[in-house]
Amino acid sequence: MTTERRGPLSRSRRPTIKDVAEAAGVSRSTVSRALTGRGYAASDVRERVLRAAAELGYVPDVMARTLKQQVSRSVGVLVSDLRNPFYAELAAGASSEARERGYTMVLADTSLSAETESEAAEALVALRVAGVIVTPNSPAVSTYLGSHGIPVVEVDRQFAAGSTDGVVVGNRVGARTATTHLVELGHRRIALFIDETDWTTGYERYHGYLEALGAADIKVDPDLVVASGWDVADSRRRALDMLSGPNRPTAVFAANNVLAEGVWRAIGELGLRPPEEISLVAFDDAPWMSMVSPQVSAVAQDTFNLGAAAVRRLDERIEMPDADSVTTVLGVRLVARESTAPPPVG
Repeated sequence: MTTERRGPLSRSRRPTIKDVAEAAGVSRSTVSRALTGRGYAASDVRERVLRAAAELGYVPDVMARTLKQQVSRSVGVLVSDLRNPFYAELAAGASSEARERGYTMVLADTSLSAETESEAAEALVALRVAGVIVTPNSPAVSTYLGSHGIPVVEVDRQFAAGSTDGVVVGNRVGARTATTHLVELGHRRIALFIDETDWTTGYERYHGYLEALGAADIKVDPDLVVASGWDVADSRRRALDMLSGPNRPTAVFAANNVLAEGVWRAIGELGLRPPEEISLVAFDDAPWMSMVSPQVSAVAQDTFNLGAAAVRRLDERIEMPDADSVTTVLGVRLVARESTAPPPVG
């Protein structure tokens, strides 16, 4: 008769559910019930299984479980640019909420590229994720994922409102509030630096700016509306041109934190003194805005909660796939700091 003795697991071999069962002295089905919480397992047995799993370093095979149960516990998150603190904070909020709800998050940075976004979406379909949160570059990604039966929540901006869930902020209200703040300080020549007006974010912020000027009977000067792309360098170049001229504006509203950084750099290079010579207010309260001197006034949105709210909405959609689509609008607020003041006299 041969007695088999088991030594420590090889470092090169991943522990299995069978190893945990043998270490805990129970069946594999008992290990499964103890680890997943599905089905009964006595409290002392559950503790023994958990202790054995921890000692062995056992990690459940999520993909195998997904294939067996036909239910995925992974969600995809596609964001536009992780170098931008806005998207990094949004992803952090999504990650926190996903973890709370028992999901594993698969994160991809699309770098504002339609091709990269498409490739990432295809990879998520192959991974059989339960749903996807996306800051979309176009309607294509939501349409593609929807065609594969994958629930989608568009966050920050929407291309498929009415057919796809969305979580956004009060962009028009925030832009109107920021511009009105400058108007109430006495400014009449207020420049707008904006990335685009085709997406819901840019469109709403542009119209919030127009509404604030209209309410004050200030005629819109097209020369003061600057479409400056999505990067600091372009915003800086355009701001240098505008602010070095003889008829420069007395205030600038930058429609996002990236554009605001470009304008701020141009102000410094030109030797202008904010807010005595030029006022600046931004949409998106990025960390640097409260670290510079003078501190920059900004429209603040709870970006962490934006990501978390998107996961909550996605979880509800996964549970109720046939319910009507919902768009959630989160509030914003103006944080008035030191970069805004009445315009210079004369």
